[in-house]
Amino acid sequence: MKRIAIYGKGGIGKSTISSNLTACMASLGYRVLQIGCDPKHDSTQMLCGSVPTLLDVLREKGGQAQLEDIVHLGILNTCCVEIGGPQPGVGCAGRGIIRGIELLKQLDVFHKYGIDICLYDVLGDVVCGGFFEPIRRGGTEEVYIVSSGEFNSLFAANNICCGFINSVSPNDPVKLGGIIGNLRGLPNEKEVLQTFAAHIGIPLIGVVPRDMQIERTTNQSCPLAVSEPESDLTALFSQIAQKILNPAVANNVATPYDFNELKRMQRELTGNIGG
Repeated sequence: MKRIAIYGKGGIGKSTISSNLTACMASLGYRVLQIGCDPKHDSTQMLCGSVPTLLDVLREKGGQAQLEDIVHLGILNTCCVEIGGPQPGVGCAGRGIIRGIELLKQLDVFHKYGIDICLYDVLGDVVCGGFFEPIRRGGTEEVYIVSSGEFNSLFAANNICCGFINSVSPNDPVKLGGIIGNLRGLPNEKEVLQTFAAHIGIPLIGVVPRDMQIERTTNQSCPLAVSEPESDLTALFSQIAQKILNPAVANNVATPYDFNELKRMQRELTGNIGG
């Protein structure tokens, strides 16, 4: 089973990209499990609609749950889990992720559903250790980071690399697979992402343009591989999916930016837009 984690700043389009990649992999015949690790619990909405979260089910059932309560079948034979989060002002979302992943392992979800690919969709704004649980103890083979050329998005991506360094050792099997660009329309935005990826030391494996077609299919809660399978954007997502399935370069060494260096690079290349 191939296990990957996709991190990125909240609101950067990480879940839209994750769901489109899941759909592309599923269209190739793989059984894909997408696990949403964001308290907002909308990672899998494009695949299976709105579903109860794992943590809500545990609260409602006194800490007990069956697989059918928390694993929801989506389009293209996908499997979907939303871990969810604590009630507002109570508890820790990171600990919720830890609890959710432990339960999925206890219930043997991967074997019982015949999962070929497990994709964790993880919030990247928060540096709490629980949000790095998917990459600890062999839970993930490769990490991919979604970012635009906006400073706040790059800052989150840089922090994710720092968290990665603090969460793994040089001998751990988990690798940094690459950056996935999600453009916001800034000047020289692709160059910003290329410069960032080169400094960090991992490849830029794909750049998704700002396109109303993506927004339209997101609003319709349907991935491009289903709604518009012959489109250029579907082909682009398929290319990124193939690079994830067959990575050419991956490592577990990163060189994060110094804060001021990152700010200076982003401002110089964009003309101080999107800071």
